[in-house]
Amino acid sequence: MVEARITVNGKEAPISPFAPHTTVLDFLRERGLTGTKEGCAEGECGACAVLVARPGVKKPTDWVAVNACLVPVAALDGQEIVTSEGLATPGPPGEPGTPPGLHPVQEEMAVRGGSQCGYCTPGFICSMAAEYYRPDRCAHADALVDGGALADADVLADTVASAAGGDGAHGSRSSADPEHGPNGFDLHALSGNLCRCTGYRPIRDAAFAVGAPADDDLLAQRREQAPPGPVATSYTQGGSAFLRPATLAEALHELRERPDAVVVAGSTDWGVEVNIRSRRAGCVVAVDRLPELRDLRVGTDRIEIGAAVTLTEIERRLDGRVPLLAELFPQFASRLIRNSATLGGNLGTGSPIGDTPPVLLALESSVVLAAPDGEREVPLADYFTGYRQSVRRPGELIRSVRIPLPLSPVVAFHKIAKRRFDDISSVAVAFALDIEDGVVRKARIGLGGVAATPIRALATEAALEGRPWSAETAESAAQVLRAQGTPMDDHRASAAYRSAMLGQSLLKTYARTTTEAVSS
Repeated sequence: MVEARITVNGKEAPISPFAPHTTVLDFLRERGLTGTKEGCAEGECGACAVLVARPGVKKPTDWVAVNACLVPVAALDGQEIVTSEGLATPGPPGEPGTPPGLHPVQEEMAVRGGSQCGYCTPGFICSMAAEYYRPDRCAHADALVDGGALADADVLADTVASAAGGDGAHGSRSSADPEHGPNGFDLHALSGNLCRCTGYRPIRDAAFAVGAPADDDLLAQRREQAPPGPVATSYTQGGSAFLRPATLAEALHELRERPDAVVVAGSTDWGVEVNIRSRRAGCVVAVDRLPELRDLRVGTDRIEIGAAVTLTEIERRLDGRVPLLAELFPQFASRLIRNSATLGGNLGTGSPIGDTPPVLLALESSVVLAAPDGEREVPLADYFTGYRQSVRRPGELIRSVRIPLPLSPVVAFHKIAKRRFDDISSVAVAFALDIEDGVVRKARIGLGGVAATPIRALATEAALEGRPWSAETAESAAQVLRAQGTPMDDHRASAAYRSAMLGQSLLKTYARTTTEAVSS
C-alpha cells in the first residue's frame, strides 16, 4: 500500500513514524509548525485550529477549520491542510530573503489589537480564514460602496462600533443581527475559539473588517478545484493500526474480523478519550469518508442523512428545510466541532446528554443499521436501551438517519447549559407540534439529560394531544413534563433544576408561539 502522507502548507510529508493515535496537533508541532497550540486537548478552546480542504457546498472545495488536537494525523492521509504559518503571503519573487506578508485576516487582527499574549491567535486566525473563504459570505447592502465594492475597513469598523451602541449610520442593521457583520462574517465561526486576555471586541472588529479575497489569492483560487479524494488507509506502527476502508462492505468486513476495533468519524469524542483519559486502541476504523455514509437525500416522504455527513454540511445543504435542526445547529458545541461531528457519531456514543437525539426523537426519526448480511431500520425511540447502550449489534454500523415528511409546523429546541454556546447541556428539550384550529393534534417531545438515555416525553405528549393550545393546557402539561425522566444531581445541575427547566421549556414554547401569532 502507498505510504501514508499528508500535504501541509503545499508540501507533502510522510506520517511515519508517528503512532496511529498521534494527533494532527502533535504531528505539526514535531515538524516545527508551532503556531498550532494546545490549550485544552478536548476541542473547546480552538487554539489548535487548522484548515482542511473538504468537498464544498457552493464550490468544489471548502476550507474547513477543525480542531487539530482531536483528529488523528492518520485520518488525514492523502488530505491537504493549511496552518496559520501557511496563510502568510509569499514574499516577492526573486527576493528569497524577504519575509512573507500577512494574510488579510492576520493583518486585521494585528491592526485592530486582536492579539495580546498571542497564544490563542493562530487558532482564531484559522477559524477566521475559514469564514473569510466561505463562498456565500457576502456584505450587507449598506456596507457596499461604488457599485458593489466593499467599504473601507475603517468604515466597517465604525459600523461594528455602531452595533455596540455608537452613533454610526449602520447601527440599526448590525444591532438587529449582532452575530453577523456588515461584511457577512458569521461570528458563529469563532464560537469554538476562546481568548483569556485580549477580550473579544477587537477580535470581532477584525472579523467584521475583512473584505473579499483578492483575485490572485491562491487559497481562494484553490476552491475552484476539487479537494483530494478519500484514500484507503492501512497505517500500522508499534502494533496499533489505523484503517480507512474504501467501501462500506470493506468496513463491515474489518469490524467482523476485528470486533474490538474502535469506530471513528470526526473523532470529536474519541479524540477526548485519547487525550484526557490516555485511551489507546489496537485498531481504529475510520468511516467518515465512506461514500455510502455521505449521502443526503430529500424525497417526497422522507429526508435521509448519511451517518458521516458532518453537522455543518447538513446545516448548509438543508439550509433551513428542517426548522428544528436549524434551531439545534447553532447550539451544538461550536463551528469547529460541527465541522467534524456527525449524526452517526452522536448517536453511536449513546450519550444521554447528546444534543441531536432529543431533536431526532421529536422528528420521529429512525436509524438504518448496516451489517454484512443486510440492513434494518429501527425507530430512534427504540434504539437506546441503557446508559451508552443501544440495539446496535457487534459489527453493525449506523448507515443513515431517516426523518419522515411532512414535518410538524410548530417546533422549538431548548438547551439549558452554563454557556450559551460551546457547552454541554444540562437539559435539552425538543418539541414538534401539529396545531390545527387551535387544537394540538400531535405532539412529539424529545428529552436529553434527564434519564440514562434520551427519551420521549410520552406522558406529556398525551397531556397535550386533543386539547386546545392555551395557557391553561401549557401549564397543565408543564406540570406533567416536570415529572418526566429520572433527573439526577451532578456538577452541571441539580435534579430539581432539571425538572424545573423541563416545565419551563414548554411554557417558553407556548409563549413564543403566541407572540409569533400576534406579531404576524
